[in-house]
Amino acid sequence: MIPKQRSLQLSPHERDAMRAACQFNARLLDAVRPCVVPGATTESIDRFVHEYTLDHGHTPACLGYQGERGPFPKSCCTSVNDVICHGIPDSYELQPGDIVNVDLTTIVNGWFGDQSETFLIGEVSDTARAVTQCSFDSLYLAIDALTPDCKIAVIGEAIVKEAAKYGFGVVDKYVGHGIGRRFHQPPNIPHVPSSDTYRKRLSPGMCFTIEPMINAGSGEAGNTERDGWTVRTVDRQLSAQFEHTILMTEDGPEILTLTQLGPAKGHKF
Repeated sequence: MIPKQRSLQLSPHERDAMRAACQFNARLLDAVRPCVVPGATTESIDRFVHEYTLDHGHTPACLGYQGERGPFPKSCCTSVNDVICHGIPDSYELQPGDIVNVDLTTIVNGWFGDQSETFLIGEVSDTARAVTQCSFDSLYLAIDALTPDCKIAVIGEAIVKEAAKYGFGVVDKYVGHGIGRRFHQPPNIPHVPSSDTYRKRLSPGMCFTIEPMINAGSGEAGNTERDGWTVRTVDRQLSAQFEHTILMTEDGPEILTLTQLGPAKGHKF
């Protein structure tokens, strides 16, 4: 049963609980940063995420998360190069020229904090740098477009407009989402405008993610691989993603997952 919109509007106490969850998640991303380097395996990144989270008394939300073909086997997602999302950490060693999205979600006292960042590994191609920049800028342009009770469509409008400047594709198969006491809940937050997003609005108290997945080629996603999770670009071109958890307040959007050491708004890769 889908909860009514009213139940998704957080009370002042609930807003503080979400802030705490997201602040821990941001500290975790800053802590894992030194692990994302040439020669590191994606499995070693996952191991750090798992141990750091447990050591601080919290729960990795990805581990055991149930999908269509079974539970997710690791504590974070690491999506390398042409992987759009849901990459499973393994023995792959990061190479100079790679890009890798590290997607972290933590449960803190029953509340979920969620964010991701794409890292450049050593010297990368112009295309890798551009697709990463486009995803990063798209995220902040979408956030800047938000106002209390705005239509969800303003998010997709901002992202599609920015991607068009580069000739890049915007993935529409996978979307942002409401978040709170559940990992994924209404409303869906598509990164392209649709008739549904022109009808629905983001009211104060609502919490959600924006996570544009930008492809250097087609925006189309391929079929999920045999592992049940990994999704690649259909043309095997690069894909980049950034994600923040956002709280809509009476005064406008509040970014709950800001890091201290990561790229800030306006950063140039």
